[in-house]
Amino acid sequence: MAHEETVYEALDHAHGGEGHWAFGTGFDEPLAGVDTTVPDGVDPAELGEYCLMLGDDALVLAQRLTEWITASPELEEEVAVANVALDLLGQARLLLARAGSVGVLGRSRELATGSIPDEDALAYFRDADEFRNTALVAAPNGDFAQTIVRLLVAATVRLAVFARLRESRDPVLAAIAAKGVHELAYHRDHAARWLLRLGDGTAESHRRAQDGVDAVWPLLADVFSATDLERRLTAAGVAVDPSSTREEVRSVLTEVLERATLRLPEWPAEAPPRGRLGEHGPEVAELLGALQGLARQHPAATW
Repeated sequence: MAHEETVYEALDHAHGGEGHWAFGTGFDEPLAGVDTTVPDGVDPAELGEYCLMLGDDALVLAQRLTEWITASPELEEEVAVANVALDLLGQARLLLARAGSVGVLGRSRELATGSIPDEDALAYFRDADEFRNTALVAAPNGDFAQTIVRLLVAATVRLAVFARLRESRDPVLAAIAAKGVHELAYHRDHAARWLLRLGDGTAESHRRAQDGVDAVWPLLADVFSATDLERRLTAAGVAVDPSSTREEVRSVLTEVLERATLRLPEWPAEAPPRGRLGEHGPEVAELLGALQGLARQHPAATW
């Protein structure tokens, strides 16, 4: 083979001389080999919206975790946080691809330039009010202890949902959940070990851990509140009503906090699921500015 002038030319040559979009093309189709038939009696638009809820939670939390790259308290933890974020990005990619496969693209496809994957169009070309994530994953990180508490809570909630989603009538959701439970079990256990270390450590680490718990706990207000769409899809055997996970999540979090010698705050009163309806604070628009900036500035970029 002739010598390539640059590594970029070599990459282009390996892909048949075709330019590839800079933000995710050149990979295998994420749903290749999976039956994407929508179950009988299920509205494809509602299935897609539900996939956005789960996918946006993963995408937004992954973005928050990447903010710790080069800022973690130790090198080993920097690698661990990055790996957790990569797991969540993988889940987001599959879920957003599923949403795209049933036609949930809307304005994101119009804004995207060129032929880019559905999951990329949904990740990079929706505005904040089109995202369906909860406040739990979108809130600013705070210090490291607060990040660990948020990761523990989010992973515990998501694991409880995914464990039930393995029985979903939608084959794609069932397959994503079957893989995701192993990743989420690691995320939860990693965060729990850190919280035990912080809570039962020095006076300063205990104080910071307790402050983190007190800051994160109010964000649980809408986590167990189901939308009408979630209730309908749960009745159809496709989705999981988040309220069904409440007692399991409470039990796990209570046990971890007690073992970490941390005070369990009062559980917040249930609030409407505003994030699932696209109602967010300014922190989501700010986060998306960092996540989407390059793709929006160069929507047809190739390498």
